[in-house]
Amino acid sequence: MNIIQLLPDHVANQIAAGEVIQRPASVVKEILENALDAGATEIKLFVKDAGKTLIQVIDNGSGMSSSDAIMCFERHATSKIKDANDLFNIKSMGFRGEALASIAAISHVELISKLTGLELGKNIVIEGSEVKLDEECSSINGTSIKIKNLFFNIPARRNFLKSDQVELRHITEEFTRIALANPKIKMLFFNSKNELFHLESTNFRQRIVNIFGNKKNELLVPIKEKTSLVSISGFIGKPECAKRTRGEQYFFVNRRFVKSHYLNHAIKKAYEEVIPQNYFPSYFINLIIDSQLIDINIHPTKTEIKFEDEQAIYSIIRATVKRSLGTYNIAPSIDFSVEQAFDINTKDWKNKKITQPTIKVDANYNPFDQQKKIEKEFKQTTLSEGFGEDSNADNPIQIGSFFIAFPNKNGLLLIHQRRAHKRILFEYYNSLFKSKENKSQKLLFPKKIKINTNELEILNGIKNDLNTAGFIFNIVESNLVFDGIPPECQEDNLQNVIESIIEQSKNTGAFKLSAKNNLSKSLAISLAISKKKKMNNNEMKILKTELLKCESPSVCPSGKRTIINLNTTDLEKYF
Repeated sequence: MNIIQLLPDHVANQIAAGEVIQRPASVVKEILENALDAGATEIKLFVKDAGKTLIQVIDNGSGMSSSDAIMCFERHATSKIKDANDLFNIKSMGFRGEALASIAAISHVELISKLTGLELGKNIVIEGSEVKLDEECSSINGTSIKIKNLFFNIPARRNFLKSDQVELRHITEEFTRIALANPKIKMLFFNSKNELFHLESTNFRQRIVNIFGNKKNELLVPIKEKTSLVSISGFIGKPECAKRTRGEQYFFVNRRFVKSHYLNHAIKKAYEEVIPQNYFPSYFINLIIDSQLIDINIHPTKTEIKFEDEQAIYSIIRATVKRSLGTYNIAPSIDFSVEQAFDINTKDWKNKKITQPTIKVDANYNPFDQQKKIEKEFKQTTLSEGFGEDSNADNPIQIGSFFIAFPNKNGLLLIHQRRAHKRILFEYYNSLFKSKENKSQKLLFPKKIKINTNELEILNGIKNDLNTAGFIFNIVESNLVFDGIPPECQEDNLQNVIESIIEQSKNTGAFKLSAKNNLSKSLAISLAISKKKKMNNNEMKILKTELLKCESPSVCPSGKRTIINLNTTDLEKYF
């Protein structure tokens, strides 16, 4: 009995959609890239319910003929490739020929397109790969495509989508990548009835400023290098705008956004002397390279790339970034005026007797002697052992503005002050969100903070929870106007706190916590005392007391240790 059979076209398209279309942002990427390939100078993007209900793209490109308008929804239909050799000479965006067919298989699609020079356009309606309408219509030049009810026939895939806030963030990121790669194209982005972006045709630097805010302008350092292999241009961020989380790292190869851990490492090596190790510099770098020297057809999303000579590209990028940092007096300069290594005093050498070096051996050394070996790991006692309310903590000591030491009857208690404060704040805000109590201190004068559109959308999504936490503010145009802040927050530090909350919120999709737990974690990290804060005896005692009241006092929200109890046995190991 034969068991192998050909899949129906609509089933094959649905399977292909699982690879090409993971979420609404994937649809946005494919449709916007098609608009770019059509030569559009103005592109409008409309989304509703984070793309689940509606995604619409309108462009003023070349449009499509009647036959092309229906043919583009067929599997493996593309205008970019005629044979396999064309895969290594691709200069356009979309080329696989699977995107529109996959989209039509899992949504309701309405296409209106008119080829420049024709009097009538084409109107096509497809529902689940089935053509419902195919007729000529009156239309303007260009293409308008609507994607409705995404994953309507695959409820399992729809159930795996994240919240509207997370999905909208992914859409915004795809829009940002394409907008940065094409600054000469006018681009508009509407979410429901709200205009998120209105980007006019401009240069690369101004496009970055229009997206990320005016504050970014003074933090950009230009880079430029042209070699026989690659041409590099763009901007890198000053060390002071480096952040703990990723989010402003953009590589564009031939106007296509790509992800490359290898090239990212080249940037980090160039910054290694000017920023902390766990910080990420921002950069917006364009690479122009011969299309025959790269391979971009290695992943369905086309965001990964292979270079023929990756090591050379690495070296050129690293050297270019380091030179720009040095040119603008950002990286530490080296004074070569004095060769210290060769300044050797030889006056007394003639009268000195040269002896052959000898090797000294400790005959009593035994690597297996456990009595002389110092242990690096200490066993941790329970929190009830030696440092409860009966501990002798009248004289706490702050060590290096970093740790707090409490002598007790059994030994020594060490607390990491910043991590401890994070744990206290985390559980405080968790309880605050459960009780929905509002604790805020009113500002004498309203505080205004300017942010970009993307960040505004993030804060708008968590505004109610921020109000509960004590941040009382209104959104006026692109500004946050604060009337109240939490008692733990300093007015002078409000800007940094809000930026930190935004950065932490960008990565909430990666956490396996609830939205409120993620916000509690963000607030705890943002409002915790600094590592170098000098604390008096009373403050140290209060910190210890509040920490021991927590449900999980031994670890901070990030899972790192906050407290260690060294008993006398542990201390004796050092002597």
